[in-house]
Amino acid sequence: MKVFRGFHHPGVASACALTIGNFDGVHRGHQAMLALLRGEAHQRGVPSCVLTFEPHPRDYFAQKFKKPELAPARVGTLRDKLDDLANCGVDQTVVLPFDARLASQSPQTFVYDVLVRGLGARYVLVGDDFRFGAQRAGDYAFLDAAGDTQGFDVARMNSYEVHGLRVSSSAVREALGQGRMQDTARLLGRPYCISGHVVHGRKLGRTLGFKTLNLRFAHWKPAASGIFAVLVHGLNDKPLQGVANLGVRPSLDPTDVNGGRVLLETHCLDWPAELGPEGAYGKIIRVELLHKLHDELKYDGLEALTAGIKKDFLDAQTYFANQPHYDR
Repeated sequence: MKVFRGFHHPGVASACALTIGNFDGVHRGHQAMLALLRGEAHQRGVPSCVLTFEPHPRDYFAQKFKKPELAPARVGTLRDKLDDLANCGVDQTVVLPFDARLASQSPQTFVYDVLVRGLGARYVLVGDDFRFGAQRAGDYAFLDAAGDTQGFDVARMNSYEVHGLRVSSSAVREALGQGRMQDTARLLGRPYCISGHVVHGRKLGRTLGFKTLNLRFAHWKPAASGIFAVLVHGLNDKPLQGVANLGVRPSLDPTDVNGGRVLLETHCLDWPAELGPEGAYGKIIRVELLHKLHDELKYDGLEALTAGIKKDFLDAQTYFANQPHYDR
């Protein structure tokens, strides 16, 4: 999949079948929409294209109005979004910066400048609740009428349901926020995961006897947080069982090397000997969060923290021992 920051690049296809959205989580509803998009692109002999935004539009308005509560909890990072879109067979993704210029753009200008001139849309597929343009003034009816005058087809996909539950990014966020990892997996069609490069941390874990693999979660407000039993992919020829903390580590100094940023810190139940103490740094790994053990806790000192980590280690071992399909 080709990825472009904006559409003013010579590599962007001159015509495409397009869908537009934030695609936070790329859940089963998104997947069904992308499958339909690929079919329509194939019929027209043009590449499939996703137009998405970074930051999330609600992040932009939360910052603009200094109301952080307006920002949605983030299901995934941009890296994970792009990986998921590529896995769904999308030919190209265009990431537009959501800024003051885009926020103030009228629906008419968005259609002409972005969809027609910028991306050469021949077909546009949107969700049933799609809105666009300044003040969210553009809707499906507006887009459909614009397609008639500008020469592109427009289609709308109705809600996708699993066992009577409407699949949406909001439903995924709710499940993650409540620690319902099995429900999250049903909505996503796969276990919830976070990927990225292993980065250096404070190295406190190895001092306590629990070396960790640290991934930064780029957004300040992850949809999930707490302690989880996990599987780690990318270090060995098979997934490694582990226990992980996703959050801001309330027992540590917020001015430490990671500056209070959100981290996913994973301890493998069996550390691969061939990696040695430093062999994982820089590697790209994927961590599947399978089962939530508990919320983040604030411990009173390193002794209590060590005891808490040991208990989490044992609880993760117990979880995997009771899951025969994760037999080591």
